[in-house]
Amino acid sequence: MKKKTKNALLLVGMVVLAGIVFFTVYFFVMREPEGETQPSTIKEISLEIGAGNIESGNGDESTSEEIQEESGEEESTEAPEENTLPEISKEVRGIYVTGPKAGSEGFADLVTLVDETELNTMVIDIKDDNGNITFKSDAEFLSAEGTCIGYIRDIDGMMSLLKEKNIYTIARIACFKDDTLANNRPDLALKTPDGTYVTDANGLKWVNPHSEEVWDYLCSIGELAHEKGFDEIQFDYVRFPVGETASKADYGVDTATVTHEDGINGFLSYAEERFHAEGILFGADLFGTVMGSDADKDTTGQDYAAIAETVDVVCPMVYPSHYANGSFGQKVPDAAPYETIKGAMDLSVEQLSGSAPETVADVRPWLQCFTAKWVNGYVPYGKEQIEAQIKAVYDSGYTQWILWNATNRYDVREVNMLP
Repeated sequence: MKKKTKNALLLVGMVVLAGIVFFTVYFFVMREPEGETQPSTIKEISLEIGAGNIESGNGDESTSEEIQEESGEEESTEAPEENTLPEISKEVRGIYVTGPKAGSEGFADLVTLVDETELNTMVIDIKDDNGNITFKSDAEFLSAEGTCIGYIRDIDGMMSLLKEKNIYTIARIACFKDDTLANNRPDLALKTPDGTYVTDANGLKWVNPHSEEVWDYLCSIGELAHEKGFDEIQFDYVRFPVGETASKADYGVDTATVTHEDGINGFLSYAEERFHAEGILFGADLFGTVMGSDADKDTTGQDYAAIAETVDVVCPMVYPSHYANGSFGQKVPDAAPYETIKGAMDLSVEQLSGSAPETVADVRPWLQCFTAKWVNGYVPYGKEQIEAQIKAVYDSGYTQWILWNATNRYDVREVNMLP
């Protein structure tokens, strides 16, 4: 009996001892530490590995970028696209300056005039109506003899002075009337099928507005002017020639399907793509009469509304002396500067009314600062006539303008230039 009791007690002790061993192993070996639960998803695993840059099982180190790429969560490193174009001046009040004037002692007087009045801008010839570059340059594309005249002897000094005076600078480039290029490159000259050159009334030759090689040449000049520090490029003579020989010219395209408008729009679109990629602002001078005249539009290739969708600034030449008698209800438009400019600017508003404000060009008209003695019934242009034109611009809702005088004589110190 004692032996059975002893054996029973031994069995109970062994069971108790086994239980103690089991619970000891469970609590101190098998159970996870408090608060350190295992990840439950693949996403959680990837986040833990990424955060700690822990070695993977194959011995390689995986960065957070690599884990993101493998899990399809790569971050975009592309910077947001920014508009590289500078802010365009909205209140230009300017004058035109020839190359010879810009290189003469008299240029200082024009700088003083701008500095001491409400004027703030100069439009300076960089490529003149003859096709000459008005300053010396060692650019290879300008190496042909006679291309660079060098009227402006120190263009860098001139630009430094204008910047110091806070004068807005616009480089004027005469485009397709280019006697110099036509002489140096007869293959680019505009000719009739019998080889006759297309010229203006003074015998200056034109080059082909459809030629992409000419487009490249003009844009290269614009880029050079930009490098010199000009704030804007302004294309003049950005049109087809007019006259009998022009109508017979060989343009190298099928004129039955490719219009003059196609040629000018093509050039300006080419310039837009090239200039805007480099942060260059540019504009175009247009005949004022192309607003409201399909005949003038078709002849010159200047579609006012279409061009205003391409360039940064349109500069309609709305000189009262250039309108036919009866225009805008005026017997002699030259003698009615306010009514003529107001009528032209109202046409501009009408023509551009279908364009979105954020895509349409700024409008900056050229105004008459000369007396047109050749006009029957003309009036002398002075303070009264200039102020009348400026007022008409403002009354039409526009805020900027440029004065044209081919000889650069500007007697405007007493002119009220503000709205």
